[in-house]
Amino acid sequence: MRFFLSILLVVLFAAPVLAGDVNLSVAASLKEVLNELSDSYTKTHPGVKFVKNYGASGALVKQIESGAPSDVFISANQEWMDYLKNKNLADVASIGTFTYNTLVFAGTPGKASSMQDLVKLERIAIGSPKSVPAGEYASEAIKKSGFNKQLWKKLVIAKDVRECLMYAERGEVDGAFVYRTDALLAKQARILFTVPQELYSRVTYPMALTVAGAKNKDAEAFFAYLHGDEAKAVLSKYGFAAR
Repeated sequence: MRFFLSILLVVLFAAPVLAGDVNLSVAASLKEVLNELSDSYTKTHPGVKFVKNYGASGALVKQIESGAPSDVFISANQEWMDYLKNKNLADVASIGTFTYNTLVFAGTPGKASSMQDLVKLERIAIGSPKSVPAGEYASEAIKKSGFNKQLWKKLVIAKDVRECLMYAERGEVDGAFVYRTDALLAKQARILFTVPQELYSRVTYPMALTVAGAKNKDAEAFFAYLHGDEAKAVLSKYGFAAR
């Protein structure tokens, strides 16, 4: 028995240590921003390796809750950050705001110019309000504008905001509720109108280290970098509002 325990200890201590790995769980709409920032960071920190997971905020939180490795979490709304916090999976002291965004309606030019025009359309893409913050913001705007009943059957539910944009780009829908920053990346679809701010809560991106991330020195260092001037410049470059 002692022999086998000795062998096990040798194997465990001989196993490669993944020092420098930083696992990112980030809202899909921040993909370009985090790709650029992580690439820039590794130029001065070559020993750091980033493992990136982009998707709907709700889906990311559920993955973290199920044990998926994550050091830094950036959500597209406060609700999912609060969920992570209440599950004791977020480092509370690190929670703060990364940036802000704006909700727009994008699609083929001429299709619509206001919320009132949406009732004339046949198919509208929206992220699933249950897990996609952009979909939740859009659902809030639709309800407050009084068009919930007229638009409900027209909605095409997408897994995240980028899929909404893809539907609009392909012309598979007349338009889609997406963030302004996503629409600015579109090749075919155009911003048809900006959703009035009074119809939905401000699009806020809170970020935090996870409990595991707070124990990872490389994650802490990158997290501090995300608060710096270079990060602010990249956010501005992609159309995000300053914090």
